[in-house]
Amino acid sequence: MGYSTELKNHQNEQHKFRVRLVFLILLVLSAFSALLGRFYYLQVFRYDYYQTLAENNRISIVPITPNRGLISDRNGIILAHNFFVYTLEITPSKTDGLQDTIAELGKLVEISATDLKRFKKLRAQSHTFESIPIRTHLNEYEAAKFAVNRFRFPGVELKSRLFRHYPYGTLGTHGIGYISRINENDLKQLKENSQLSNYKGTEHIGKAGVEQAYEAELHGVTGFQQVEIDADGRAVRVLSSASPTSGNNIVLSMDAKLQEIVEHEFAGRRGSLVAIQPKTGEVLAMVSMPSFDANLFVDGIDYDNWNNLNNSLDKPLINRALKGIYPPGSTFKPFVALAGLESGKRQPPFTISDPGYFTLPNSRHRYRDWKPSGHGAVDMRRAITVSCDTFFYGLAVELGIERLTDFVRHFGFGEKTNIDIQGELSGLLPTPTWKQKRYKQPWYMGETVIVGIGQGYTLVTPMQLAYATATLANNGKAIRPHLVNAIVDAKTNQVKMLPHTLADQLNLDVQNLEIVKLGMMDVTRPGGTAAAVGANAGYDIAAKTGTAQVVGIKQNEKYNEKLIAERHRDHAWFIAYAPAEDPKIAIAVIVENGSHGGSTAGPIARKAMDYYLLGKVPVDPTVDPALDPAATAAPGTTVTNAPEVEEEPHD
Repeated sequence: MGYSTELKNHQNEQHKFRVRLVFLILLVLSAFSALLGRFYYLQVFRYDYYQTLAENNRISIVPITPNRGLISDRNGIILAHNFFVYTLEITPSKTDGLQDTIAELGKLVEISATDLKRFKKLRAQSHTFESIPIRTHLNEYEAAKFAVNRFRFPGVELKSRLFRHYPYGTLGTHGIGYISRINENDLKQLKENSQLSNYKGTEHIGKAGVEQAYEAELHGVTGFQQVEIDADGRAVRVLSSASPTSGNNIVLSMDAKLQEIVEHEFAGRRGSLVAIQPKTGEVLAMVSMPSFDANLFVDGIDYDNWNNLNNSLDKPLINRALKGIYPPGSTFKPFVALAGLESGKRQPPFTISDPGYFTLPNSRHRYRDWKPSGHGAVDMRRAITVSCDTFFYGLAVELGIERLTDFVRHFGFGEKTNIDIQGELSGLLPTPTWKQKRYKQPWYMGETVIVGIGQGYTLVTPMQLAYATATLANNGKAIRPHLVNAIVDAKTNQVKMLPHTLADQLNLDVQNLEIVKLGMMDVTRPGGTAAAVGANAGYDIAAKTGTAQVVGIKQNEKYNEKLIAERHRDHAWFIAYAPAEDPKIAIAVIVENGSHGGSTAGPIARKAMDYYLLGKVPVDPTVDPALDPAATAAPGTTVTNAPEVEEEPHD
């Protein structure tokens, strides 16, 4: 019995051992099966994925920045180009002790706090094997000084990079615009527009003017290098590369010489001039004064310059041509006159006897004419010529505010002209609906009275007024204004001319147009408010002077600019087109606080027209020799001064 029991126990133990062994074998087989399955999954099903990861660890893509396109004026004068400058650059992966290296470099060349801040920002956005500028725009002496000490700085190199340059500094800055460093907002917009990959390695982007509006044309296409790197992130060799494509070149409608003449004629005064070719909408000049040097922004403007520009009372950063909004004053009268003629409210031989003021029925308030004694018998043509306020007060009332604004809106008032750069304001054409919404107040008849002479709530930009003048000169055919004439393909050099866009077409009565145009031509003839501006011109000028109040004057007071602070004086307006019989240029000029349009704004317009139509250039030693009149004047013309102008009557 004892032996049998012992044998049975032994058999049981063997059975348990075999069971455990089988279980262990099955467990090991299961583990190996799982391992083999995972191995098969990774090697077969996920091969492409992990192969890509491995390659990415071994290969890095280095962008090659394209050359930015050039910007030239209509005559081929280069207004924005690129040039090489010396830069001191550090490759972090090749540098031992980065902070010590920078400190030692600072003993050789000046490295400012701004340089360090820029370097830190760029380093955070770059690979360790990419070189990062620590200092740009080294002069020849600094470059030579580093070259001698190059052996002391492993990982630091002297390179040359392309930088944007505006050779004429302040000339045409508000139209041309400028580029500056890409910020977080720019990166966000590039990402939203799926353009981020094309800006890898690019540090700058257009910020204003044509540089901003035509960024897609100017930037080009980024190239790339496939670079093999080692475990420490160091570049070993270039595996492949794709060359960048340069940006396309831009040809402006702007005439750089005309732009320069006008900017010089402002002579330190604040204001704006816009000149347009009426039949094409080409913007020949877009002046906003004072201006600023676009080169200050290219590599990041320093604090002192930014503070001076941003806090200046003269507001040089504001593009007055597009963002300056002013009452149009008497320059509004030709359009009110045309509204009266087209509506039938005023038809020849309608005449008033002007006593020097206008009153509404059942009111003793007098709306004064600029000439206290009045103008006597005045018809439509003469009302424009002598700028008779009384005539237009009455006309505005008979038209009514809504009929008046509905008509002049076709000339672009109260709306953006949609010029091909950004930042334009729409001005204001007031209506009862607008006033109720804005001020929660009803519209009063007295407000209609002063709208008739371009005062009150009415506001325009110089661009709008130039556009309206060009439309009038073009017999009601409104062409959208544009600053860019053509785009030149960087690969093929093929020139793509941009189309002229018809914005509106007014069906105006020829006889009504004739009355208004004759009145404007008389403005620059003896007896007109700008007779001196038209003296000895050699071509007919159709024009209108204007004065826009800055501060109000009480009923019994008289305007005396000598007793008023300079910045509270009236703004001076002048609009014109010439030659009157076949207009080739239409102009709007405002001189802020210039008081009289005929004596301050008019002469500037005359100099502009003399140059554009006759090739006459004012003789002045400050004129840039690169814009030599001999290169731009018409063959056989004489370079001379336009005649001096005398003080004009106030309108």
